[in-house]
Formats: sequence, C-alpha cells, structure tokens
Amino acid sequence: MKKIELEGTVRAGLGKKETKKSRNEKQIPCVLYGNGIENVHFTASVSSLKSIVYTPEAFLIDLKVSDKNYFAVLRAIQFHPLTDEILHIDFFNVDESKPVAIDLPVVMEGNSEGIKQGGKLQILVRKLKVSALVNDLPENLVVDITNLGLGKTVFVKDLSYPNITILTPSSSTVCRVKATRASREQTPQK
Repeated sequence: MKKIELEGTVRAGLGKKETKKSRNEKQIPCVLYGNGIENVHFTASVSSLKSIVYTPEAFLIDLKVSDKNYFAVLRAIQFHPLTDEILHIDFFNVDESKPVAIDLPVVMEGNSEGIKQGGKLQILVRKLKVSALVNDLPENLVVDITNLGLGKTVFVKDLSYPNITILTPSSSTVCRVKATRASREQTPQK
C-alpha cells in the first residue's frame, strides 16, 4: 500500500473562532484518534491534503504533528454543502499489530466475454471497505472480469483476498455486464 507524508501543527485552541481563523489561513482542522492515544487536534494546509483527498487511491499516512510521529489512515472527511471546500478531516491512528478498516479502490482486470458480445460494463462499486493488518493491505483490489458473460453480475460475496476481510455487505453488486440493444440484435432469437 502506498505511503504518504503529512505535516501538521497542533491547534492552539478549539471552537468556532479558532476553526474559522484556521480556515481563513488556508489550514484545515483535523483530529487524530484511536488505539489508545489521546485525541490530537491539529491543522494541515489545504495544498498538502489535496493529494490525499482528491484521489481514488488509499494511503497509509506518516503523520508528523509538532515533533511527534504517527501512523494513520484517513477515516472521514466533511465538506461544505455548497462550495465543496474541505471543512474537517478525521484520521485514525494505526497499530501495526491490529487490523485496520479502510476503503480500498476496486480495479477491473481482463476483457469480459459479455463486452465482446456487445454488452456494456457497469461498475457500481468503486471502493470496498476491508479489514486487515497494515502489512497485508494491497494498493487496490483486483476483480477479474474475463469470464463475466452478458447479463452476469459480480457480487461482493464472489470476491476473496488472502488475509483480508471484506466489510462491505456481501449482497452488494460490484459490477455487471448489461445487455445493450446492439448485443440483443446479435444474439439469435429462439
């Protein structure tokens, strides 16, 4: 799994005034919690957070806050409802000996039989929530669609990866090959 470094500054105060002041200075309020540490309230620059937030990839974050180092994952992001500005970010402190829950991107691999017959691939899930030890986490979850025929579906229950527990509900649809008008015309009528 990819790692990225992030630096933050401990917040002097909490509350609306301090938060508004931080945002006016192009700093995003953040909090780090979990695995027995006391909550760490800090700010990070908007520019340094863009590479973590605006990407489909998942990262393990080497977080440095005022001379202390932490190992974390992104847990939650709050956006402004009108402007889509980042308002707040939660990070979860990772213990390498305990499993961590994280959303990993799904990548389709192969050339589907259904697509060759004129069907259209619909990807319904872009990320899956999984739980695993940090050392067992891949960069993404590969779904092989080579044998996926016309009108067929891949569910979460059809997937399995070594040392990884999938937390997304098993009945969720990952992808399917939908029949198109062109594919219906090519198949002979009985």
